[in-house]
Amino acid sequence: MIGRVQVSSARRQKSVARLRKLLDIHQTGEDAEKLRVDLHKRIIGQDHTIQQIVNVYQTFLAGMNSPSRPIGSFLLLGPTGTGKTRLVESMAESLVGDARAMVKIDCAEFQHSHEIAKLVGSPPGYLGHRETHPVLSQEVLTQYHTEKVKLSFLLFDEIEKASDALWNLLLGVLDKATLTLGDTRRVDFSQTMIFMTSNLGAAEMNTILRPTLGFGAGRLDQQTGQLDAGTAEKISRAGVEAARRRFTPEFMNRLDKVLVFKPLAETELRKILTLELNLLQQRIFSSSTPTPFFFALAPAAKEFLLREGTDLKYGARHLKRALDRELVDPLSNLIASGQVRGGDLISVDYNATTNQMAFFKEAEDVPDHAIFKLLELVVSNPATAHSIGIETQLMQAAVPFMELEHRAISAGEPR
Repeated sequence: MIGRVQVSSARRQKSVARLRKLLDIHQTGEDAEKLRVDLHKRIIGQDHTIQQIVNVYQTFLAGMNSPSRPIGSFLLLGPTGTGKTRLVESMAESLVGDARAMVKIDCAEFQHSHEIAKLVGSPPGYLGHRETHPVLSQEVLTQYHTEKVKLSFLLFDEIEKASDALWNLLLGVLDKATLTLGDTRRVDFSQTMIFMTSNLGAAEMNTILRPTLGFGAGRLDQQTGQLDAGTAEKISRAGVEAARRRFTPEFMNRLDKVLVFKPLAETELRKILTLELNLLQQRIFSSSTPTPFFFALAPAAKEFLLREGTDLKYGARHLKRALDRELVDPLSNLIASGQVRGGDLISVDYNATTNQMAFFKEAEDVPDHAIFKLLELVVSNPATAHSIGIETQLMQAAVPFMELEHRAISAGEPR
């Protein structure tokens, strides 16, 4: 009998040994990986920040987050135009399908303590008790929930501009995921991701990148956009230290993560230009105006936009202003004056003599399905798609393609 027990025990040990294998703790789930890929498509140059947020989202999907706290609370630091607000919009767009599916609080509107009543409502006995509709009610917080995604996004934009009363109000939300409104109703934030953006430390970061004295130049390679490890650590520390000087220790201690966005170099701005041109082409096709046309930029035109739109101090916003000024406004004039109509194929080049963009009509009356086919190429292969910075070769290939399509359709029509 003893011998049988020993044999059975040995067999069990042998069976367990066969199942033992090393697990990969860095592997990402399917839903979290989809979010990571989507964010990388929309946010350029902030890989570390994206990964940190995806990790928190995966913890939520696995059911391992604390039920008595928000899903995650993040303080996003960095210079203006680096993608802090855009990151939150991209998360809402990826998970819910709408970049506006979030509750956004402009903290510049809460510089005085009495303005906090707009968030929680007036208490009983105060003027406007029944008329005031609190911004942070449960109904507002859950208005964008779907059958698949029971998740809310709450953004406090430029949190450093708010009164200390707002920071104190958030202490209970960050710690216990609850908030009591003026009418004593309680709001649950346990299904909420809370983001706070701030430009604190931006001046110190610019000083590190472009010091006025000493031999500090060259810490940021403008061609590769890469920071050396020491400089990246200094930039991150400058942002965190600026936040600690501004906010109280109890406020900082309740945050899950303090994430510092790095300044954008020319490499990142080039990718952002590609992204913005793609979005502009899609905007043309989705607009209410009956003029869906296709435009293409020559390499010289792209370089001109980069020269006009590159400023490390202002980031991607400066590039977007250059894009509006040099491309969107002229295209709008051409549409309004009837020079560009639906079905046209427009090429854009750079005129060095006038230092301006030059616009040419390469084809007209192109079949709708052919234009939509080109748009499909834009979306499916952004690396080579023409509206994202089309090369001359693709323009030359596109025109014969559409002519053949047009001939095929004409040959099939009854006479």
